[in-house]
Amino acid sequence: MTSEFFTVGNTPLVDYEYEGRKIFIKLESCNPSGSMKDRAAVHTLTKAYESGLINDETTIIESSSGNFGIALATVCKKMKLRFICVIDANTNSATEKLLKTYGAEIIKISEPDEYGGYLLNRLAKVREIVAQSKNIYWVNQYENKLNAESYYSLADEILFELTEPDYIFVPVSSGGTITGVSRRIKEKYPHTKIIAVDSMGSVIFGGQAKKRYLPGLGSGIVPAILKLSMIDDVVTVEEKNMIRECREFFNENSFLIGGSSGACLFAVKMYCQINNLPINSKIVTIFPDKGERYIDTIYDDNWCHKNFML
Repeated sequence: MTSEFFTVGNTPLVDYEYEGRKIFIKLESCNPSGSMKDRAAVHTLTKAYESGLINDETTIIESSSGNFGIALATVCKKMKLRFICVIDANTNSATEKLLKTYGAEIIKISEPDEYGGYLLNRLAKVREIVAQSKNIYWVNQYENKLNAESYYSLADEILFELTEPDYIFVPVSSGGTITGVSRRIKEKYPHTKIIAVDSMGSVIFGGQAKKRYLPGLGSGIVPAILKLSMIDDVVTVEEKNMIRECREFFNENSFLIGGSSGACLFAVKMYCQINNLPINSKIVTIFPDKGERYIDTIYDDNWCHKNFML
């Protein structure tokens, strides 16, 4: 993966002011395919290739509703590997088009599972295909330790620019990002608080499952990889608040951000208010992607009104 056109990481850490506090935002949209998931796609497939788990004839398969699918499709195109992506009816049209552009073979799940989401049925379809195929590698972001290892680099970059942060807010879905970041940060600064940001309707931290409209945050299962994480607190955000935060940020900064980014920023603000965090606190949050992929949802007035009466 050595190419000046495919350089993963070293993304900007920018300042954002909130009620006298300086919030440091890690802009992961600056990765090649536009999200932090490039870290996991490159690291996982590179390590799998080096260890002999995959070869030039291997088919790669994964269940994804968004950024990880695009990241894997991008890397598979670079490595000339066949890639099957199992998506669902909630997948943004922009994401689906990008997957096709990168050459991914798409299987779309339209039947909701018992909790009203699609994840369980997506995973069942992946298992079915794997059982019937030869020389196929399921990335399995929910259980693969390589997923967590991928985000050591993210933590290292934060610590390179910011000594001993007080709080780091991390969005949670497959669990890889927060597991890797938390373990790496705690190695050096055990007292840094790792705050998980989850979506209302997700079951990751014991919440009640309900229909969610936005991909990329939360999950219909508890990721096995999360057992290795080191989390100090959890903030759960309603989707309507994610949307409001995204749109307000865009109006203020002329910068489109994705739903998970909006959730993280809302979580930071809410946490600061509830806990009255000191003005000089060193607070970091992660913006996983930009908002162009949500032009038909978060930034569409009709969609927002139809689904959230916003």
